[in-house]
Amino acid sequence: MTGSILPKLSLVIGGARSGKSSVAERLVRLTARPRRYIATAEAWDDEMRDRIARHRADRGGDWITAEAPLDLCGALAAAGAEEVVLVDCATLWLTNHLLAEHDLEAEAAALLAALAACAAPVVVVSNEVGWSIVPENALARAFRDAQGRLNQRLAGSAELVVAVMAGLPLALKGGLPQGLA
Repeated sequence: MTGSILPKLSLVIGGARSGKSSVAERLVRLTARPRRYIATAEAWDDEMRDRIARHRADRGGDWITAEAPLDLCGALAAAGAEEVVLVDCATLWLTNHLLAEHDLEAEAAALLAALAACAAPVVVVSNEVGWSIVPENALARAFRDAQGRLNQRLAGSAELVVAVMAGLPLALKGGLPQGLA
């Protein structure tokens, strides 16, 4: 797959610390395209600042990086057709909109439209949050439900869906490219 074009949309999904970001980065590196990383995290504390710094160091300096905690649609629109885009991650983006009390269904619809309109192939990282206990509070349940709906919509639109467990990729939709397995 080196040098070839990825599907228009790929989804890499897994639990916390499953290795999904590393798998997504490996997938993007299989292409010969310039790499654009769209970060959705916000550094609210020292632990998150350290986590973001580790992600940057692990990726290396050969990525164009854009920070888009809320305006993911605008960041996708800025991608050039010659690039490949990695969005890390849909879960933090959704969290940011939830905490800002935005209309999550409207934001999700806008995101799906922006992904379809993006000139470059896009790999989206997202957390699978539905395999746990039912949260005890309404905000956590609303988030879990919205994340599940978003993941279903992303997976429905993607040509390649890769689940990651313990650092191991498993194709749920489409086939794993040579060099990823």
